[in-house]
Amino acid sequence: MNVELRQLRCLVAIADAGSFTDAAVDLGISQAAASRTLASLESALGVRLLRRTTREVALTAAGRRVLGPARRALAAADDVAREAAAGHTRLRIGYAWSAMGRHTVAFQRRWATEHPDTELQLIRTNSGTAGLAEGACDVAVIRTEPDRHRFRDAIVGLERRYCAMAADDPWAGRRSLRLAEISGRVLVIDRRTGTTTPDLWPDGARPAIEYTGDIDDWLTAISTGRYVGVTPESTVTQYPRPGVVYRPLRDAPPVPVRLAWWRDDAHPATAAAVGLLTALYRGS
Repeated sequence: MNVELRQLRCLVAIADAGSFTDAAVDLGISQAAASRTLASLESALGVRLLRRTTREVALTAAGRRVLGPARRALAAADDVAREAAAGHTRLRIGYAWSAMGRHTVAFQRRWATEHPDTELQLIRTNSGTAGLAEGACDVAVIRTEPDRHRFRDAIVGLERRYCAMAADDPWAGRRSLRLAEISGRVLVIDRRTGTTTPDLWPDGARPAIEYTGDIDDWLTAISTGRYVGVTPESTVTQYPRPGVVYRPLRDAPPVPVRLAWWRDDAHPATAAAVGLLTALYRGS
């Protein structure tokens, strides 16, 4: 069976107009062309859809059953066209934890001013690619290295690492910490989207590890006082939490902040997003 949108559009136009003549005018085709198109649809479906008399055109029982799905198919086709066109008028930026950290609001406001014709949407997706692999976004803010075979990326800034701990932890009174001190604690890590791995510590000096799967679970675990965490500065600014404090790590390497996109399908506004976020990080 090969049913075309133009055939469905003809059926709907005839049903709405009540005649081939008026439907042809609405479609911008001749009456004969409308008649041939409807006949080809009936042939493809193997049923009579319209009952023609000298006074009117009426839907058959099969026509009434087909009309609703035909309208939905046309609406779905319109949605496809709108979504394709929206690629130039909307930019979806995905993130897993903390978006652009303290630059998030500034990015949103400057984008609205500098690119008023491209709507910005920030979408949180708790995955390793922040929704990019899942098709939830066009560009993703990530803080781990992406799969180079699938994605391209640009480093837009660096963020200092912090140790997160319970507010009543003995370390809470300290101004800063060193990585080596954490080796004696239990470290909680988000296995899917976190930036911390045991490789930050040398063999034989690695802390005990517990895993969690979400930023809220991570913070809740730390607030119990049984665990500590290591995280980029963006978490500090985006997730202030009663019962949790953050202290900088003096000797930890910084976390590169990246914008990533599909290697073979870059959004038209990708370069603008990279440029703006880079400028914000440099300005800080």
